[in-house]
Amino acid sequence: MPRAVVGLGNPGSRYAGTRHNAGFLLVDLLARRHGVTLSARRYGAAWAEIELAGHRTALIEPLGFMNLSGPPVAAFATDLGIDPEAILVLHDDLDLAPARVRMKRGGGTAGHRGLDSIVESLGTRDFPRLRIGIGRPPAGLPVVDFVLAPFDEEARVALDGALEQALSGIEIWARDGIEAAMAVVHAPALPRPPGAGDGDLSAS
Repeated sequence: MPRAVVGLGNPGSRYAGTRHNAGFLLVDLLARRHGVTLSARRYGAAWAEIELAGHRTALIEPLGFMNLSGPPVAAFATDLGIDPEAILVLHDDLDLAPARVRMKRGGGTAGHRGLDSIVESLGTRDFPRLRIGIGRPPAGLPVVDFVLAPFDEEARVALDGALEQALSGIEIWARDGIEAAMAVVHAPALPRPPGAGDGDLSAS
């Protein structure tokens, strides 16, 4: 069965590296690991195709703004014959602590406009998600200003460690399904050996 991995974000250099573009960052990392770039354009999205755990897989970044993410995803699903349960959506999440990763099967959107658009376009909430924690803004800072701001250096180092773990979750999802991926991604972190460096932050 063909699959899709969809990263959510806003297009353009103004938004590159911002918290709201965590989904784009992870798709780009996955693409690099497979030796491709999302240089092609189709249905208002940047995309590439890879083989993931033996499955033909489209990597997709919708290029409308966040609240217009759904139509390109639905167009790819129709064209390539991808069922909603085979579409993994990667997105930032305010309700998760920074640099934590969680996976889930369907459910609500918590007001995330990209997810809302995908639900509307696919006509279902039953697609898997990979949530990338960005935490809540400090008191007095509007949410929109927080999510559209870039990660500071320390937060970006922590995020990079989380994205590495997220890649493992994506591979397991493609091979064994969402339940198996959740079991691995949500497992408690193993104790770190004495003298281990601090650059690889666990996102379990």
